[in-house]
Amino acid sequence: MRRLTLGSLALLLLLVPLIRGQEVNGDDGRPTCRRCDLHHCCNCSHSGFTRVPMVTDQALRLDLSFNNITNMTKDDLMGHSRLRALDLHANGLAEIHPSAFDSLWSLEELDLSDNQLTVLNPKWLKNLAILENLNLLNNPYSRLGSPSMFFGLVRLRRLMFGGPALKELRRTDVFGVTELEDLTVHANNLASYDSGTLGDIWPLGRVTLRLHGPFLTNVALAAAVLTDVSYPETPIVLEDLHLIGNHSVLPFRESAKKRIRSLSFRNFSVSDATLVDFLMALNGDPLSYLHVEDVTLTGEGRWEKANKTDYKSIDEFFLRNAVVVDIYKFVSFLQLGFLLYYPRKVSVINCGVFVMPCETSKLLVNLQYLDLSDNLLTDLTTAESLCHGAPTLKELRVLNISGNPLKSLSMISHLVTNLLKLTHLDISRTLYSSMPSSCSWPSTLKYLNISRAKLTATTSCLPRSLEVLDLSYNNLKGFSLDLPLLRELYLSGNKFLGLPAGQPFPNLQTLTMQFNTLNMFGLSDLQSFRRLENLQAGYNKFICTCDFVNFLQSQLKQNGNVKLTDRKDGYVCDSPLHLQGELVSQARLSVEVCHRVLFVSVSCGAALLVGLLLCVLLWRLHVFWYLKMTWAWLKAKRSSQKQRRATADSEALLSFDAFVSYSERDAGWVESFLIPELEEPSEDGSSSTSSSRPLSLCLHKRDFLPGHTIMDNIMSAIERSRRTVFVLSENFVQSDWCRYELDFSHFWLFEAGGDTAILILLEPLSKDDVPKRFCKLRKLMSSTTYLEWPQEEERRPEFWRSLRNALRGDND
Repeated sequence: MRRLTLGSLALLLLLVPLIRGQEVNGDDGRPTCRRCDLHHCCNCSHSGFTRVPMVTDQALRLDLSFNNITNMTKDDLMGHSRLRALDLHANGLAEIHPSAFDSLWSLEELDLSDNQLTVLNPKWLKNLAILENLNLLNNPYSRLGSPSMFFGLVRLRRLMFGGPALKELRRTDVFGVTELEDLTVHANNLASYDSGTLGDIWPLGRVTLRLHGPFLTNVALAAAVLTDVSYPETPIVLEDLHLIGNHSVLPFRESAKKRIRSLSFRNFSVSDATLVDFLMALNGDPLSYLHVEDVTLTGEGRWEKANKTDYKSIDEFFLRNAVVVDIYKFVSFLQLGFLLYYPRKVSVINCGVFVMPCETSKLLVNLQYLDLSDNLLTDLTTAESLCHGAPTLKELRVLNISGNPLKSLSMISHLVTNLLKLTHLDISRTLYSSMPSSCSWPSTLKYLNISRAKLTATTSCLPRSLEVLDLSYNNLKGFSLDLPLLRELYLSGNKFLGLPAGQPFPNLQTLTMQFNTLNMFGLSDLQSFRRLENLQAGYNKFICTCDFVNFLQSQLKQNGNVKLTDRKDGYVCDSPLHLQGELVSQARLSVEVCHRVLFVSVSCGAALLVGLLLCVLLWRLHVFWYLKMTWAWLKAKRSSQKQRRATADSEALLSFDAFVSYSERDAGWVESFLIPELEEPSEDGSSSTSSSRPLSLCLHKRDFLPGHTIMDNIMSAIERSRRTVFVLSENFVQSDWCRYELDFSHFWLFEAGGDTAILILLEPLSKDDVPKRFCKLRKLMSSTTYLEWPQEEERRPEFWRSLRNALRGDND
């Protein structure tokens, strides 16, 4: 029992790596990862590896993130000279051999973030001369180290370093970094900084800084860092800031001297008083882009001092996810309206805005882009914000009020009618449930988005000037409006059963129909669109008929003029049942299903051919004759049984000694020889003895009953006679009626036995002259003695004597 348990445990331990996408290599115990695509990109993340797995030496990208690799040896990556990107994010990596990356001289991207590296070794990067992106974020090192980690990385363009443990930055720490497109420094707990450390990096692109601690406790340090990266061409992003009091905005005074133009805040906490101080600190600075996201605002909304500031240079103002801590004491943002007077692009998203006063709107003379999405605007407050349709916002080109509780489409169309330069309107994620029969729109409107509403039908309310229309995720079942300029139409997430007709959209190039109830579509549907190039129709309930499967498989191979630009795995069969859940691209239907008419035709033709061959075979084997004779015999048998029931003694039916079957051409011999000899008394008049008494013969000329069919007469004559005499000759074989008599007698032979037939050969005749189907008679001719008519007269008495004895039988 213990052995079984240990064996099972060993098997389980062996299977665990396999279950998690690993294979164990028996040579050195290293796991193997085989999850590489055709582009030699290997995704080995989330696989539970504790060592660097073996992968193909052709790999160009290797993702080992979210594993448990704590140690890297010098041989782990040996032979991967072609590798361009290596991701070791979130492994708990604590130790890396100094030569671990020496063979990676083609490496361009290296991610070592979120590990346990307490010391950074410059030798790791000594051979990575073409490295462009390096991520060292969130490791527990307190300093970058000396000599510089980055010496010799002349092509480095994206650098990220720092974390909660970073305490100091020295002038020599970033020696060798000459220019960057993106610099990210996480230094929330930075305590020591050499002025000019980051100032030597030039040109410098986007900079992202986390300086939460310095802004609170060491503003001089924060100012030094911020000043080193402040350039007019460098966008600055500040994360995790908490500005409290006038002293916390002092670093911005130094930055203002550098005339920064782009400033962004993320995860930003500020009071109204500090915000006023900030605006005053940057007063007159040529700031053109101000981006604030995830901001928490405290205070009562007192902005009087800020009204004296000058921000005419602001071109774009972006505010998203603003939260006011004590909303009931907060006055308003109206006194900050001056920040919106000059920008051409304003976005206030998810900030609880329920109205923008018309007086404020009138002052937005330069505004070209306005985004008020995800707020609390209603139809009435939107009317106030847009001045009830008055010709304000004359320069506005893009308006986004999506995600607001709007209900009247006719009202919004009226409000934007006089926005004579409006080209883009987004009113998606609203409460529109119906569409008026007619609407007024600006003639310049080209892009309209009414997706994720509750529309059930469309009308001519939609402007004919549209080039892009998005009606996705409504409750539409049809769409047939004439939109001659429309180039893109988005109808996903509705209830369409088929593609819309293409005639109303002569210029349509892109159509999306995903997540509807489409059953199928075909070439004729696509040909109705004159210029359609791209179609997305996956994730529907497709009925996989033969025509649809063949057509779609051809389209998925990009064989047609229209390209299916969505994923192949979105096209799945919903029916028939045996194909449910199978990809259309892999569906296979049988010939019986796909070519039913041809299959039926071929099957019927084959069955007919087989039937004909069978009939020929049965005819050759005389089966039809046997069936016909069997039927006739059964009828005659039934008739005979009725006669026997009517007569007590069955012997009474035997009326003749013999039935004579002969050909009409042999009638002369029968009448001249056979009848006189057998039926007439002998010349000596002695008829008392059995050997000389006359016999009773049945002849068809005189004994067949009138009113009965010939077949019935033949069968009756054979049955009522003790013997059947066949007068065989060439004439007999050629006679049709003689053949019938042979047929019936053939069956009678099976019933009465072989001694009922007597064969007389008028002329020499072999058994081969008898038809093969008369197998019993042919057998009799070969096994039974028959009588031959002698041509010599002296032998004829003996012939008659033998014939009489045969007719009378042993009993007589």
